[in-house]
Amino acid sequence: MGDIKKRCFNFSLSIIRLIDSVEIKRIYYSLFDQLLRSSTSVGANVVEARASHSNKDFIKFYEIALK
Repeated sequence: MGDIKKRCFNFSLSIIRLIDSVEIKRIYYSLFDQLLRSSTSVGANVVEARASHSNKDFIKFYEIALK
């Protein structure tokens, strides 16, 4: 389970670094904003799944992360 958490963290960090390295034109701001939010939400849902108190919640958060 730790591997998926680490991979999500590294993926999020890669996206953050990518966005930070690019000069974002105003017209593309919403695109980069969505990229940042969606890439970091994967790890957030994995962490939520691990902290869930029921199998139903665990499955729900993993399904969200897989989308």
